[in-house]
Amino acid sequence: MPLTMANTGEKNAIKKIGGKEEVRKFLESLGFVVGGIVTVITKNNGNVIVNVKDSRIAISNEIANKIIV
Repeated sequence: MPLTMANTGEKNAIKKIGGKEEVRKFLESLGFVVGGIVTVITKNNGNVIVNVKDSRIAISNEIANKIIV
């Protein structure tokens, strides 16, 4: 399921990252890698705030939909 559908506070393993090569490389540089653990902190105003590799990162719903957990 896409990251936008994950429950708040639940730890999820990243299974796939879609999108163009440049988007995948950008997400990888932020710590979104296959097998990594990501936790949704909150969802608001079209953004998703997540915790990945001990960092809080805000990403758009569009980008979050490309991350499959």
